[in-house]
Amino acid sequence: MKHSNSLTSLSSMDKDVYSSSLTHIGRAAPLEHSATHNHSHSKMTEELQLQRRPSYQSKQISEAISSNPHKRRKRHNLITANLCGTRYEVVRRTVEKLGFTIVPDDDPASYLIWNDSFVSPDRISELKQYQHVNHFPGMVEVTRKDALARNFSKMQKAIPDVYNFIPKTWVLPADYLLLQNYAKDMKQKKKNVTFIVKPSNGAQGHGISLFRNAEKIQSSEHYIVQEYIDKPLLLDGYKFDLRIYVLITHCDPLRIFLYNDGLVRLATEKYMPPQESNIHRLFMHLTNYAVNKRNELYDKNMAFDTGSKRSIRYFNEYLQRSDIDVGLLWRRIADMIVQTLLVAQPHVLHAYRMCRPGVPFGSSSVCFEILGFDVMIDRKLRPWLLEVNRSPSLGTDEKLDYEIKSAMLEDTLRLLDIRVGDKRKNIQAQKAEAQKRLFRLNRKAGILDFTVLNKRSAQNEKRKEELKDLLYKVRKIASKEEFERRNCGRFRRIFPSDNHEKQDHYCKIMNEAFSVFLAGRGASMQKEIQVNYGNKYKEDEILDMIAECETYERDCGIYPGRKPLFGPKPLQSMPESLPAPSRQDTMDEDIDDIASSINSRHRSLSSGSGSRSNSRRRKPIGGSSSVPTSGEVKVVGKGQRPFSQPIHGGVGGQDRSRSLTRAAAASKVILLPRSNAVNTQNMMQKEKENEFTKKTLISLREMRIKFPGKTDEEAELLLDEINENWKFHKPRIASYWLVKLDTVKRRKVIDIVRHNVRNILQHIWHTADIDSLRLCRIFGRLFNRLLWSHGQGLWLCFSSKSNVWETMFCKSGENVSDSELECCRRITQLCQDCLLIVYMFAEEARSSANIAADEQSQQQGDNKYVMPVQTGYVSSHDLKPPINWTPSTKYSQRFLKLYPTCNHSTS
Repeated sequence: MKHSNSLTSLSSMDKDVYSSSLTHIGRAAPLEHSATHNHSHSKMTEELQLQRRPSYQSKQISEAISSNPHKRRKRHNLITANLCGTRYEVVRRTVEKLGFTIVPDDDPASYLIWNDSFVSPDRISELKQYQHVNHFPGMVEVTRKDALARNFSKMQKAIPDVYNFIPKTWVLPADYLLLQNYAKDMKQKKKNVTFIVKPSNGAQGHGISLFRNAEKIQSSEHYIVQEYIDKPLLLDGYKFDLRIYVLITHCDPLRIFLYNDGLVRLATEKYMPPQESNIHRLFMHLTNYAVNKRNELYDKNMAFDTGSKRSIRYFNEYLQRSDIDVGLLWRRIADMIVQTLLVAQPHVLHAYRMCRPGVPFGSSSVCFEILGFDVMIDRKLRPWLLEVNRSPSLGTDEKLDYEIKSAMLEDTLRLLDIRVGDKRKNIQAQKAEAQKRLFRLNRKAGILDFTVLNKRSAQNEKRKEELKDLLYKVRKIASKEEFERRNCGRFRRIFPSDNHEKQDHYCKIMNEAFSVFLAGRGASMQKEIQVNYGNKYKEDEILDMIAECETYERDCGIYPGRKPLFGPKPLQSMPESLPAPSRQDTMDEDIDDIASSINSRHRSLSSGSGSRSNSRRRKPIGGSSSVPTSGEVKVVGKGQRPFSQPIHGGVGGQDRSRSLTRAAAASKVILLPRSNAVNTQNMMQKEKENEFTKKTLISLREMRIKFPGKTDEEAELLLDEINENWKFHKPRIASYWLVKLDTVKRRKVIDIVRHNVRNILQHIWHTADIDSLRLCRIFGRLFNRLLWSHGQGLWLCFSSKSNVWETMFCKSGENVSDSELECCRRITQLCQDCLLIVYMFAEEARSSANIAADEQSQQQGDNKYVMPVQTGYVSSHDLKPPINWTPSTKYSQRFLKLYPTCNHSTS
């Protein structure tokens, strides 16, 4: 039968009594569907639609009409909604309230498609990524009564202690003999049991009947039989149930929201325990609204706290007045809802991925679902699940219905985050994907290249790509959670849970569900479940692991054709670079030349620096530092983390091969809190580590960054001058560090400090395997933080926020001592000094090159004016200090101002 497009006919089909008194929104649909399509009617339609649009949208439409009154408004510039499949007026009113444009026909390209009935998987597979339909495929596994009973029976065998919130159920005719045997056992035990019989695919209370004798139940019909709950909680003497609304916005990953209001549906006759005399009085035993509204005793009150239909808000207040723990009851209900939908998750996820193959992770779901859970409470305040409704009634026969359901629909549409630009972004994404497929490299060439590459390098590259994908997932989930927090309205998210213990419990149930229903994919889904729901990895930890992979790639580039060497080697402050062609006009870009000049002047820690101030220059932001010594440098990466996959073939023993089990075991010894029964040997070891950490701090404070061709005092004055005149130097240094230098050269600047720090640790701790030290791992995390986002981490240390890097310790939950934190601050300060000295050295080299070019042109007798080379920087001799600057200013005083709580004593 063809649906009527008239709003009047739709409202009459729904028999919406209350909607007639809420016609404050102007209706223009009859004009849109009129048979007369002349210009006057079109103009009236546009004016009426402008009146009911939100102000921001009405303004855009009015401007378009005023600029060209004869041009019709383009529909694709607005958010359209296809409501031809629904008969509920409240859906139409809510959509109009949010500013959507309701299309007159069954438009398959609308942003929002709402259907009261089942949506076929074929139609879901045809949807574009910007579209949304209000049904998930595969949800029938919990919304159909017989399917819910069968699935629960399987889960009860796997986890009997969890799935015990549904009454004992039999599916006929398959379980008819089991039903009869159970009835005989109860009769032998002299227990009177009542059975309620429901159609397998029934709704609205049709075909429900009660039996005291199981032998009278027919075995040939498709019914489900449940054990009747004969001791329910009563409200004013009436039996009742709760209609709870649940929203599912995504299934990949799963996100479940519970609405904080709903309906309490009461029976219309006082409750009495079932007997042969009253077993046929359905108005007493059934709470369905479709059944009780036909009773003349039905109380149709307009308030939320009286009548045969009330709100859950009133129900909570009623329980509070009765000194009942409302929070405990709703925690049980939330657990019951989540555990029910975890049964459906394997079916829904499989069906959705079959309909939407190749959709990238984090993409907005084209499906959402509003479910109606019917829950009954017994006298012991234990919730029981009666059924799950896939298309809960949105009829608004009463004022209470309209208030609750319209607010619920409005919050639902806000959570979907439907925007006008989604369609344009979808088209751009499709074009980008097509270009990616077009320019994809040949598979055969990739295979040939793989045979040449080192096997370990290929494994490292693969792991790096996996970590980047994982980082993308973690960031997408965090962004989604932030949006949900700001737009959830009266919904609250119950899965994933913010309680880590409860979330771990849910993950175990989900793993079991996939093992039961999708046995072939149960093992492969465990890792995906852990990543998407287990909160195993944090963003900072993933960035650290990616930095390890990048360090390994850099090491392989320095040692081509063979794996990096193991074992300690003599260190210097800068790695030797490959010979590069001399370019006079790009001297400030070549960090290798600068570093070699610095290294040629670098002195050992122990020589002549003990009398200098312990802390110098601007902001000592966390990090790790290094000791300058002579010798050959090693390029080393970050130390292994206990949760990361080991990277093999590191230089100097840093990236040593180590199994995950050994790394985890080592981390437990160092990081986990010790018990009171710790032995004396471990206590002595701890004291020894603290003593070595203090010695490391002393050595770091004595360390200085040398300026090639200048004394220590001159370098000190130059750094103080930059600090005093920071506003002048800041944009030039920022342009040099963040724009002029590439990623490799930024890392080489940090390596000047990194390699000397490793030399200090080897000298003080008397060990070659310094990567196993806790302090080395902390320093490694700090260096990765300073190189975060292509050098932004170090640059942020120059800002007023001097502890920007310390957040990595707060997020990881790792306890860091005061001495370790002081070491990190000193290392960050040394990295800042190194950056400034490299910058000033490059500027002086550039200035000298320009002067030499000018003198050469004059000697040749060239009368033409020679334009000096434009570098974008000011030469060092033009950088004037401020007037009030004095060389006697000591940096140690400024350091104490930045960190007033720092204890510089080493005792």
